[in-house]
Amino acid sequence: QRVGPAVVNVSAEIAPRRVARGQAPGQDQIPEFFRRFFGDQFPTPGGPGQPGPGGPRGGGTSLGTGFLISDDGYLLTNHHVVDGADKVTVRLSDRREMEAEVVGSDEQYDVALLKIDAKGLPFLRAANAGLTKPGQWVVAIGSPFGLDHSVTAGIVSAVGRSNPYSGQQYVPFIQSDVAINRGNSGGPLLNTSGEVIGINSQIFSNSGGYMGVSFAIPIDLAMNAAEQLKETGSVRRGLLGVQVQAIDAETARGFGLQNTSGALVSVVSPGSAADKAGMEVGDVIRSVDGRPVNTSADLPPLIGAKAPGTRVRLGVVRDGDKRDVEVVLGALEGEVASAAPTGPDEDDGAQASSGNPLGLTVQAPSAAQRRQLGLEA
Repeated sequence: QRVGPAVVNVSAEIAPRRVARGQAPGQDQIPEFFRRFFGDQFPTPGGPGQPGPGGPRGGGTSLGTGFLISDDGYLLTNHHVVDGADKVTVRLSDRREMEAEVVGSDEQYDVALLKIDAKGLPFLRAANAGLTKPGQWVVAIGSPFGLDHSVTAGIVSAVGRSNPYSGQQYVPFIQSDVAINRGNSGGPLLNTSGEVIGINSQIFSNSGGYMGVSFAIPIDLAMNAAEQLKETGSVRRGLLGVQVQAIDAETARGFGLQNTSGALVSVVSPGSAADKAGMEVGDVIRSVDGRPVNTSADLPPLIGAKAPGTRVRLGVVRDGDKRDVEVVLGALEGEVASAAPTGPDEDDGAQASSGNPLGLTVQAPSAAQRRQLGLEA
């Protein structure tokens, strides 16, 4: 009753687009909303009962949820709810409808900041994100299938979760078992004090419906993105300039490591922040400013959350010796920030070629790697 009035419905209208006669629509014409729930196998337009060649395609309305974060009309929702919209309408709990301005939107974090022209509105307060723990009770409010202000509850299943199916390597998701369905996107995930701990963003599903695995964007990350969107219209992230890979038991033995924790550096981009700091292929990154890096998926969110130009201290294992390496981060911007990654924390020079049928990236081992792996010169 206290926080519900700050939750709103978001309706994003996308005008029909026309394609050349005889031209089939590409994957980029399938609304992101459907790809997130059904994958890239979602049927493309052009089947029975759908517009033929040369007719309008891609139009429709995307329905989602949002929540107010200030009394003067700023609200958060998901990027994929408003992506490509020609008109965004917000409906408040008192049934008022207002057209909203998209102040800014970020694909990698899947966060959008909207603004409506109103004052004295109820708004939600952010929780201390560091206090979110597995097992705590949480509540979601949203509009699944258009059913306004539906309340569902569950527990936090995990924090800092990497979702390999989302293409969002910079988001340490909150996983919960709260029932989330189509229409819940962009709504708040709340603790029992009514504070927002995350934005409901995705579900893991084979059917397109709820299966007990839901993902939310941590509120501290979302609020940081909102502040940047409000000030500059875009989100900037730190860039280390390496490609990293997971460490399995065989790799750990080959490098003389005691366990498989950490991120193994496989490529150092020339001229990058890591290169300038003297990092080498074969280094194992174990921590960032004291925060542990247990797997390779832990590294991108820790680096991406820091502003370009930030000085960070990396805990590194090299040739069996522990050392600290100080790095001044570069900037991840533009197409690099929104491109689907082929490996954690990489730059645009590391994308795999479409002419690579095996999907492999190889390189000659350095002298240090040969020694570590016991290879002949």
